[in-house]
Amino acid sequence: MLLFSILQADAAVAVEPVQQTMSFSLLDMAAKGGWLMIVLAILSVIAIYIFGERLYAINKASKIDKNFSKDITDYISDGKKKSALALCKKTDSPIARMIEKGIERTGRPLSDIQAAIENVGNVEVARLEKGLPTLATIAGGAPMIGFLGTVMGMVQAFFNMSNAGSNIDISLLSGGIYTAMITTVGGLLGGILAYFGYNYLTARVNDVVFKMENTTFEFMDAIENNSAITIEE
Repeated sequence: MLLFSILQADAAVAVEPVQQTMSFSLLDMAAKGGWLMIVLAILSVIAIYIFGERLYAINKASKIDKNFSKDITDYISDGKKKSALALCKKTDSPIARMIEKGIERTGRPLSDIQAAIENVGNVEVARLEKGLPTLATIAGGAPMIGFLGTVMGMVQAFFNMSNAGSNIDISLLSGGIYTAMITTVGGLLGGILAYFGYNYLTARVNDVVFKMENTTFEFMDAIENNSAITIEE
């Protein structure tokens, strides 16, 4: 019985250092990934900033009064150009700026009005998509940087093996392999976040473009149906 108690105490003493050695924080784990983890962290911060800033801008652009299109159509039908322009200037959105340009071109051929609206629309869409190419680049580049860290880690591991000669120890390999695995995880995480963020924002931009096109069609129909009406200056 005494021998069993002594063995049990020794086992507890032996296990305790192992548990302390295996406990580490995410910061420690990232630090072991090497300097490439700093690059991946910077890219992740940039991706998060672009996503948040673009999401705010797109949400703002997509919010517009449901009665805006109807009010514009009514003003055009009644020949109230100044009232229509005032409503567009009061409404801060890509749709309002497109319609405003179209109203300013009233009295000209429909093709000229359509071209003016499309030009403004292209500018507004480009503003909405600002930063998205960078987000797409991070989505594709972060995993590649992680893979670069993987290759560098494996090179380090084999370099240590070649220098050790016949005295090969597992500790010589662990450092390089650890760096390889950590950078791979970091690159994949950054790339996945940027990839999903890019696709989500792209879908939101497409929704705004659909609203812009729909409002433009309604405006052009109002202009065409009331082409015989003289719009007041």
